Amino acid sequence: MGTPRLVLFDAYGTLFDVYSVSSTAEQIFPGHGARLSVLWRDKQIEYTRLRAMAGRYKPFWDITVDALQYSCEALKLDLTQERQRTLLNVYSSLAAYPENRAVLQNLKDRGVKTAILSNGNSEMLNSAVRSANFHLLLDAVLSVETLQTFKVHASVYQMGLDHFGLRASEALFVSSNCWDACGASWFGLPTLWVNRMNMPLDRLDVRPTATGCDLNAVVPLM
Repeated sequence: MGTPRLVLFDAYGTLFDVYSVSSTAEQIFPGHGARLSVLWRDKQIEYTRLRAMAGRYKPFWDITVDALQYSCEALKLDLTQERQRTLLNVYSSLAAYPENRAVLQNLKDRGVKTAILSNGNSEMLNSAVRSANFHLLLDAVLSVETLQTFKVHASVYQMGLDHFGLRASEALFVSSNCWDACGASWFGLPTLWVNRMNMPLDRLDVRPTATGCDLNAVVPLM
């Protein structure tokens, strides 16, 4: 792998902690916060895959709402409108991982282009970026909404390259989701899997180019 001119970051789970909502969920539903946050995330991703396969696009924010409603019903939790609003407000400004700012600043100082490439729709992505105060550290925030599909469709990864007019060999794709890193590897991008939870490699007959335990693993690849 050559020195990247561009680093494309997944957003949810990579830059923003999707499980940081669990503390609020625990306050609302004592004893169920962790289970709710995990099921919510799993259904959210499942719905994107089903909709991508069927060609039934729906904005990621709406899917997030659907996944929350399903998860609460499955766990027999009383999701009132007020409780839903509270949880979604937290989701719109998820906590960023603590090392992210220094890594993004390092890349900016090196003159490396950076962008988010995400399933999220633009409104929710921009809200998260503003909340984390990352807007001056990113060159672009790219959403699949312009394509009306989701990862791991090849067109998503191609969009990231097209936006900057670069080849796959000139970029690095970074995700904490192994399936996403594998999808980008299938496409032909050099990839970094940020394995924050020490999970096993997905059995997809492909390996990410590199693996690390947090976003600091990007820096040695520059």
